[in-house]
Amino acid sequence: MRILLVEDEPDVASFIRRALEEDDYEVTVAMDGNMAWEYLKSYHYDLCIFDLMLPGINGIELSKRTRERGISTPIMMLTALSATDNIVMGLDSGADDYLTKPFKLAELQARIRTLLRRHQPVLQAPVKTAKNTLSIADIVLNTDEKSVTRNDVPVELTATEYRLLEFLLKNQRKVLSRMELLEHVWGYDFNLNTKVVDVYINYLRKKIDRGDAPKLIHTVVGMGYILKEVYNEGPD
Repeated sequence: MRILLVEDEPDVASFIRRALEEDDYEVTVAMDGNMAWEYLKSYHYDLCIFDLMLPGINGIELSKRTRERGISTPIMMLTALSATDNIVMGLDSGADDYLTKPFKLAELQARIRTLLRRHQPVLQAPVKTAKNTLSIADIVLNTDEKSVTRNDVPVELTATEYRLLEFLLKNQRKVLSRMELLEHVWGYDFNLNTKVVDVYINYLRKKIDRGDAPKLIHTVVGMGYILKEVYNEGPD
């Protein structure tokens, strides 16, 4: 497995590189965003680790450019900025995970394994039906096309919003805690701030529960969220 590590602190880069090479990863180190961008345009990597604050192109912009170029390689952000807004900004830029400094090496290694596992192709038996769909009310999620419609109108979702809606649909009419959503949507159960879940639920509501359509995403106070086909009887 090939990993691109973008870190401008030599001691930190050296420490991470040695640890990952001991795990049999092939690690390429870039000391600034411009160098990393040249590597990304020229070579394939199985995982990218971006520091957020970098000389030249910063980690947020680097992540955006990577996704705009159509590169689907999983991205992990490493940064000392731990505020919820910074976490959301990193995830919205196209990153798949976010780890704040200082961090435990074991956690970094576990998150890398999780990301690589999530992005491995899964061999499946041929599907006889033309479409695989999940639905509730007038929402239809097509798992083959990775598309969503409501009342036959396309709904544009980010990758994280799509995974969140898919998990809610697979567990509709079941109360899901914030920790359950973190574990299954983001792919891990580490101690990430659960406010990220609230932020993405609000993002999804703005796109799904709009206008006069029945509200489908409901808050269960003190417990989590539920997707069900009833009208709201009060504020969520």
